[in-house]
Amino acid sequence: MGEVMAAIYARVSTEQQTRGNTVASQLALLRDKAQTDEVRLEPDHTFIDEGYSGSTLVRPALERLRDAVADGRIDRVYILAPDRLARRYAYQVLLVEEFRRSGAEIVFLNRTIGASAEDDLLLQVQGVIAEYERAKILERGRRGRRHAAQTGSVGALCGAPFGYRYIGRHVGGGVARVEPCGDEARVVQSVFCWVGIDRVSLREVCRRLQKMGCVTRTGKVRWDPTTICGMLRNPVYRGTAMFGRTRSIPAKPRLRPIGHRPQPPRRASGSRSATPREEWIEIPVPALIDEALFEAAQVQLDENRKRKREGRRRPGWLLQGLVVCRRCGYAFYGKMARGLSGGQRPADYGYYRCTGTDAHRFGGQATCDNRSLRSDKLEQAVWAEVQAVLKDPARLADEYQRRISEAQTGGGARDNLNILDGQIVRLRSGIERLIDSYADGIIGRAEFEPRISGLKQRIGKLENDRKALTEKLEFERDLVLVIGRLEEFTTRLQIGLNELDWSARRDVIRALVKRIEIDHDKIEVIFRVPGPSPQGGPPSGPPSPTDPGSPNWQHCRNVH
Repeated sequence: MGEVMAAIYARVSTEQQTRGNTVASQLALLRDKAQTDEVRLEPDHTFIDEGYSGSTLVRPALERLRDAVADGRIDRVYILAPDRLARRYAYQVLLVEEFRRSGAEIVFLNRTIGASAEDDLLLQVQGVIAEYERAKILERGRRGRRHAAQTGSVGALCGAPFGYRYIGRHVGGGVARVEPCGDEARVVQSVFCWVGIDRVSLREVCRRLQKMGCVTRTGKVRWDPTTICGMLRNPVYRGTAMFGRTRSIPAKPRLRPIGHRPQPPRRASGSRSATPREEWIEIPVPALIDEALFEAAQVQLDENRKRKREGRRRPGWLLQGLVVCRRCGYAFYGKMARGLSGGQRPADYGYYRCTGTDAHRFGGQATCDNRSLRSDKLEQAVWAEVQAVLKDPARLADEYQRRISEAQTGGGARDNLNILDGQIVRLRSGIERLIDSYADGIIGRAEFEPRISGLKQRIGKLENDRKALTEKLEFERDLVLVIGRLEEFTTRLQIGLNELDWSARRDVIRALVKRIEIDHDKIEVIFRVPGPSPQGGPPSGPPSPTDPGSPNWQHCRNVH
């Protein structure tokens, strides 16, 4: 028998355990056990999830461990206890069965399990108890905090907002309380006076705080208007804290990961949802401001919001959602100009700015150096490209219709896609059967590794073919979309392209333009459907953004 390749897995749930380095004790016990068993433990075979809940399987270290086991690189996994693997019985069974099918043995230090029915029963009982214990702790904590709030105890808050200091019951003589915090309380009072009496904007409040050298509770010098708005809306400063204003809900999937944030998120329930007003529980606390000042601040906040909406000099951003950065991949957003125009009047234009150039979004360090572009110049350039495409809408419609007919009669792309899906499913089933054969000892490692490598290569090739076919189907759907809107556009074009209002121009652009990529002075407009080639012949397929042979009307460069 060859050398046993081992791995160890450890997990702690809370950030407090992470700061206390309690995972080190788990690692020490696991390494001692691996050394005693005389197995081979590679440096990269130590998998640690710090601050991740055991109620979810989406954990980065666990994902890497499962991949390594599936690849056959690990023969034995050491774990302190079943609840470190998962806090739900169903998840425990799933992982144990998955590791066993891949030929990996699981060793729990608190109880050695084997292959007998009694060992499986013990594992099941431990999993059920761990799941019950977690649910009991959560429910007991929720009910206890709610009862404390109903009795008026600030211990239900477990903390205090900016301007207050929370004193726990262990320090406060058996009773938790909150009390005003000198410097922070004066900052809160100043903010309410600026908004409620001086009637300034939230950004002006941020500028005044920064000028005074006031820092946030986390030590940041820069204040955010959203934080100031939340402070002004919080009734705790008038003497009434509200318990139960929000509840935790499962986190929704994001369109793209957030920079400088762990992926996946540490908490399974990372989102908050507002609860109805009748479910809130009032808790009396020391007031920092009087009722009249609080109401004056609310009135001014509503007035500021109303004036901001009425003061917009434009209906919106014509290219919103279409402009992306070719360098970092983030979207461009619209930002109004703050300076004055040459005539000393407020500028009525803005800029399209790359999100990656905002240092405050990425921990003080910008991830992109792409330049901002004046909105009026960029919008004019893009609209000129669209006008060039729409000079002859009837001919354009005929060309699109001809290409749709070719796409529908030439391929049977939908049937081919179903065939590829079936082949991929059969190959994945073959991989599972091959893993089962290896785990049962029917085939050896020398035969197993090349066969599974070949199957994975075939799956990769089929997935690439499927991706290309899917893009072709999306291309056909774009053609249908454009043709469906061309009749409406033709009617509008009778009054002239230059006379279309802002909404009509936006509809035309969004129907024809797929995205606009910016790389400093180089701007590329990518249409949903490419136009005729320079030689006059029909294009052969969807364009490539980086293809130098793409039709010349697809590119709009050197806009200043």
